[in-house]
Amino acid sequence: MEQGRIIKLVSNDYTVLKDGKEYVCKSRGKFRKMKLSPLVGDIVKFDQEQRYILEVCPRKNELVRPPVSNVDQVVIITSVKEPDLQTNLLDKLLLTVSYHRMKPIICFTKLDLLTEEECEKIKPILQYYEKIGYEVYFNTELEEIASLFEEKVTVFTGQSGAGKSTLLNRLDTKLHLATGEISLALGRGRHTTRHVELLPIGNGLVADTPGFSSISFRGMKKQELKDHFIEFEKYQSECKYKDCMHDKDDHCKIKELVKEGTILKSRYENYIKFLREKEMEKESW
Repeated sequence: MEQGRIIKLVSNDYTVLKDGKEYVCKSRGKFRKMKLSPLVGDIVKFDQEQRYILEVCPRKNELVRPPVSNVDQVVIITSVKEPDLQTNLLDKLLLTVSYHRMKPIICFTKLDLLTEEECEKIKPILQYYEKIGYEVYFNTELEEIASLFEEKVTVFTGQSGAGKSTLLNRLDTKLHLATGEISLALGRGRHTTRHVELLPIGNGLVADTPGFSSISFRGMKKQELKDHFIEFEKYQSECKYKDCMHDKDDHCKIKELVKEGTILKSRYENYIKFLREKEMEKESW
């Protein structure tokens, strides 16, 4: 019995990587009985001759959409134009990555498509994310981005058409990943990535995942939302009430800082939207 990592899943064929060699395997029926589906990123034990996955080793984390496990960091590819910047989706992704105890990294793309006026308008928003502590890059910083992959499992994700596959093709010219254009009528990209796959780039593995326009936070409780907005943590103790949710109480330091402009208004508005979504649900995300 050998041990390797699943790097690709197409239909029911699992490609397992071990010592630089790839083995296409099937999963045993026992996994269905156990209600366990092997995921890309899983460390598995497999039969090298019969090409069957026999055991899935314990996961340190897993994402549902995209379905990837044992992730070290997530690069959130965020377009500022075609499609336009969607801070709601960006903040949801940051929240999800934080909840799953993965390192979030933001990469903004398509700044070259902005007019000078649009650039000046959007610049404070982009700078804010770096100011509050997120690691931020632009898609022109290829060497810096490539250095992030060293001995890591990295997920590339974000809105459809944001330029995930285009950026990966620039980082490794041998990849030839399919890229898509934006439908101007809908303002959304084509889903150019059809399956989840870990690609060897640099000395690490990178997942190019299917784009999506919605995401859910399964398992997260309403009271936990505020803990994953990193700029709230610094001022939490200055609220009048220890369990302040930063939405209704008049003596809330966070609300005060939003009015002052210290906390970005769109970030706070997105937090309130997520809070209301949770209140509308009967079960946890």
